[in-house]
Amino acid sequence: MHKATDRPIRVLAVDDSSVMRGILRRLFQMQEQRQPSDLPAMQLCGVAEDGVECLAAVNRLRPDVVVLDLEMPQMNGLEVLEHLRRDEPGLPIIMCSAYTERGARATLDALALGAADYVMKPDDGRGFAASMEALASQLLPKIIALAGAGFEVISELRQETTRQELAQSGRIAQAGADARTAKVEIVVIGVSTGGPSALEEMLPQLAQDFPVPVMIVQHMPKLFTGELAERLNRICALRVREACHGVEIRPGTIWIAPGDAHMEVYGAGRRAIVRLHQAPPLNSCKPSADYLFDSAANMYGAGALALVMTGMGSDGLNGARHVHEVGGVVLTQDRATSAVWGMPGRVVQAGISRESLPLGALAGELMLRVRTGRNERELVETAPIAAISSLSGASSAHTTLPEVNHGML
Repeated sequence: MHKATDRPIRVLAVDDSSVMRGILRRLFQMQEQRQPSDLPAMQLCGVAEDGVECLAAVNRLRPDVVVLDLEMPQMNGLEVLEHLRRDEPGLPIIMCSAYTERGARATLDALALGAADYVMKPDDGRGFAASMEALASQLLPKIIALAGAGFEVISELRQETTRQELAQSGRIAQAGADARTAKVEIVVIGVSTGGPSALEEMLPQLAQDFPVPVMIVQHMPKLFTGELAERLNRICALRVREACHGVEIRPGTIWIAPGDAHMEVYGAGRRAIVRLHQAPPLNSCKPSADYLFDSAANMYGAGALALVMTGMGSDGLNGARHVHEVGGVVLTQDRATSAVWGMPGRVVQAGISRESLPLGALAGELMLRVRTGRNERELVETAPIAAISSLSGASSAHTTLPEVNHGML
């Protein structure tokens, strides 16, 4: 872990594009010239033009973080990643992705192989200065968090969390026991850095008869959220779809917010539907978990269960607080299994996380909580149509309601 007094964070950049290498060189030069600044010192310790050079440079330079292109000659980014995950399992890798369908698919493959995160390559038509600004806003915070320097604040957070947990242990334990008796009506999830691979591990563990709907905000661009939904749908018992405005929310489907809109649950009579809108980014995020969590708290009250998983920043904190205040349950992914313990750490620090659990235990906990308070008849009545059909041989179409107003509520 780096501290403010340590040497600069050493970054190795790997890209076969001379333009991209020039942007990265200039970006880190400008960052060094700004010292002292509110960011830890960073240094571009080396640049490689292809995968073979990358592997040699890692052995020679021992960087703290590698920024790795996907499409390269001799050895592409995925092949390099497989070598590094085997030989340097603790080295954080940030993939540099093109905003294309092929780039989205390759990036998700990279995340599944163990890449820590990704950034989008700048648009060629934006100009050099604009490209650097766009890349810097994405890349530098991720380097800091993944290299460990960004956790100086989290280190203080952990100490404060420990004090709070000790002071409130009796109250929280009792609250947790009480919450197990409440009937959960919806599960809402907020996740960011490290999310795609975490979701790929957790969601397939949810059974086909999961009796409540699931809605997820994963911080990714739109093209990527669609690819993520398709990828998860292939491996999950439940259907996974990118959310559509106005569609009915029912058990049996996991809805992922599209990357260019905020997603909420909205009441239309006795039915709940997806509401997408174009409000400005919240917490620098669009979609934002706060919007989703707030809407679930408003509609379901104590029946809302919010889960905050791995990710940078504090998106979801205010919404989780709202869920907590109306009597709902807030769960968090634990520090040890989070790629970055930012979002869940903030919720734990606020004292509103009922339990902080390892990734491998989250699905089991969700299954336990959504079945609590439901008898066998209720479980059959609320079971997804697909699950009932598999038992009875029947089939039924998914219902879509008319669209609601796109404006703010």
